[in-house]
Amino acid sequence: MAGTQINPTRMELTRLKKKLVTAQRGHKLLKDKRDELMRQFLDLVRENKALRKKVEDGIKAANKNFVLAKTSMSDAVTGTALLAPKQEVTLEISQKNIMSVNIPQYNIKTRTSDSNDIYSYGFANTSSDLDDAVKSLSDLLPDMLRLAECEKSCQLMAAEIEKTRRRVNALEHVMIPQTQESIRYITMKLDENERSTQVRLMKVKDMMVKEQIEKSHSN
Repeated sequence: MAGTQINPTRMELTRLKKKLVTAQRGHKLLKDKRDELMRQFLDLVRENKALRKKVEDGIKAANKNFVLAKTSMSDAVTGTALLAPKQEVTLEISQKNIMSVNIPQYNIKTRTSDSNDIYSYGFANTSSDLDDAVKSLSDLLPDMLRLAECEKSCQLMAAEIEKTRRRVNALEHVMIPQTQESIRYITMKLDENERSTQVRLMKVKDMMVKEQIEKSHSN
């Protein structure tokens, strides 16, 4: 019961009313944050689904080209062709803050800007299927990085949504109702005390009037 936990004073009533206003404002802000997180989370989930299909289809196509290349090239020739990469790729990782969630951002930089540097071999002794496989994997790399971004972002945002949901529920179903109950209890007690005080004052007034009347009669 609220009455066993608080002192029914006007100072406590004022403090609880301020606490209630703060809790209600915080509840609204957290609900808005949760709703916006959910909106952006669902957008990321849809993008993630589309990217995953695109990446998986691209990898299947590249694997098919590698299989075709191996049918016309020996393992030794294939291994030698891919032994020493000509291009060099550097991965840069940064962060972007979305509704207090730090989601990763991946960016790649190549050592050279020449698109032909993805081929680490000459074209005389290799199959065109190998060229297609290497090219398709190179073209697929940005989508693979974006897919990694989306999946990690979805994990982080899902965790933040769950944490925010628990805080919203705690305010909505525990803190705010308990504070409202305490305010009602203190208000009721203060009203009772005020009525009791008025009754005592009326009794004292009646006694004083009665005493005055008796004095006047005795005179």
